[in-house]
Amino acid sequence: MMKCKVVMSIVVVALILSACGSKKKVNGYNKRKGEVKTEIVEPPKPPKPNPVDEVAEETVEEINETETSAKDNTPVFKDNVERYIYNFNAIAKDEMKLYGIPASITLAQGVLESNAGQGELTLKSNNHFGIKCNGWQGEKVYHDDDALDECFRKYNNPKYSFRDHSLFLTDRRRYAKLFELNKDDYESWAYGLKSAGYATDPKYPDKLISIIERYELYKYDDEVLGNGDRKGKAQKELKVDYTSIRYTVKKGDTLYSISQSYDLTIEELKKLNNLKSDNLAIGQKLYVKSL
Repeated sequence: MMKCKVVMSIVVVALILSACGSKKKVNGYNKRKGEVKTEIVEPPKPPKPNPVDEVAEETVEEINETETSAKDNTPVFKDNVERYIYNFNAIAKDEMKLYGIPASITLAQGVLESNAGQGELTLKSNNHFGIKCNGWQGEKVYHDDDALDECFRKYNNPKYSFRDHSLFLTDRRRYAKLFELNKDDYESWAYGLKSAGYATDPKYPDKLISIIERYELYKYDDEVLGNGDRKGKAQKELKVDYTSIRYTVKKGDTLYSISQSYDLTIEELKKLNNLKSDNLAIGQKLYVKSL
């Protein structure tokens, strides 16, 4: 009887060991069958978008839209002079506020002396007013002017050229009388510059006045002065001569060209004809005589 129990116990243990051995694996390797168990691993799920990234993407899109819009709103210029005025009128107005030089005069001088920013000297030195070295301690360039290979001041930014122009006029006694003139009397300033020896060209004042009136640079003087300090030159009384033959606008005419032909300013021509804009129509009749 004991022998039977012992035998049965041995059989049970053997069966248990046999069953366990058939399921035992090491690192996925089945010792009995000699096979490697392959596990299917699912790819990781993409992380949820970061709200900050979403905002950043939207911001980039908004910036791109803004840039596109800005490009669409870029002014279209008729010529280099208009572009020059657009680029530098703010600087000229700031100089007027600080030093009292009419912005119209500064801009007209810049246009004339730098060839609207396209002159050789200006392009290589940012010197818009042809100011020569004369003790200048900064960078210099050499350029043919009144004589060969003359020394001119060089600036790393055009705004410093405008500032030097203001200092050039305010620091020299020969220009002192200019600052006794009304700040919106651009004609007197133009002739005053010539009288003080700023330029040798006898037509220099007329050239400045022509630029100012053609491009209405006097409006920048008005923007600075507002309504508080506008005196200007003594205006002649304008009366329409209703008995005279009126001028008929032809193709290609402008207020500037007509005013020059009849010794009027653009403002006077507009006042004589109650014009609210600069637009003209072919065949339009304009009064051009004043008493």
